[in-house]
Amino acid sequence: MSTEKSVEKSEEHLKELQNIIRRVEIRSKRMASELFSGEYHSSFKGKGIEFSNVREYQYGDDVRSIDWNTSARKHELYVKLFTEERERSLLLVVDASASMLFGSREHSKKEVALEVSAVLAFSALQNNDKVGLLVFTDRVETYIPPRKGRHHVLVILEELIRMKPGNSATNINAALSFVRYTRQRQEIIFLLTDLVDSDYEKGMKLLNTRHDFILVHISDPLDKALPLSSLLDIEEPETGMRLTLDGGSRREIEHYRSVQCKHYEELRHRLRRMRIDSLFLDTDRSFIGDLNSFFQHRERKV
Repeated sequence: MSTEKSVEKSEEHLKELQNIIRRVEIRSKRMASELFSGEYHSSFKGKGIEFSNVREYQYGDDVRSIDWNTSARKHELYVKLFTEERERSLLLVVDASASMLFGSREHSKKEVALEVSAVLAFSALQNNDKVGLLVFTDRVETYIPPRKGRHHVLVILEELIRMKPGNSATNINAALSFVRYTRQRQEIIFLLTDLVDSDYEKGMKLLNTRHDFILVHISDPLDKALPLSSLLDIEEPETGMRLTLDGGSRREIEHYRSVQCKHYEELRHRLRRMRIDSLFLDTDRSFIGDLNSFFQHRERKV
């Protein structure tokens, strides 16, 4: 009897998982199609141009494009035609450490990372690009090499939804080093994290020299400011360290807010100095407007 209940529970869990994946797919495909597909294409150009065909020379054509071999064979002037070598690979590098489980409002950081990853994956799929996934904590937890196709994207979504990492700490450099040594060709790399770590700047700079690297920083309102209340018992999810603040003291609350604001300003300054393209998202608001603005900014740069 217990075995039958276990099987039923397993089947219910599988059905629930499939329903979640389906909901995420429907929502993300719609956003990718209606909002971001064109922007994604414009923001990430192909790696170069490749020869596609020839046609007869027309007045005004650049003489440097004349195909002399074809012209000599056909006794007419012909020019070479080129198209953008569009196919690229998108790699989603997703932080799964304990701090990403935090969310003081409707969504956790992990849930925001999932939604953004899904929209990016379906945008890449609609542009015929490959999509891959790397999930990390203080080590690489899961790695799915980039491939094409809807089924492959659904495999990635399933992994993101059901991921239960073995470790709680964060080591961003370990993930970036893995990417650097396994992905030799230029790719689009999105790092989705709350940056609860240190000493990751060198890894980002090295990756940014070879790849199209973008940092997606995800934060919660309580990361920046605490509410005025009674005593606040704060626990750091990755280390277990605890801190008690007097939530009724405006001075302590303002000090916390001031320190956090300074931290975020310094972070933005460092990223600009390193020329790292960055997108800052919060768990308490929709990411759609921010992602759209980011793509428009990228399009102007390309």
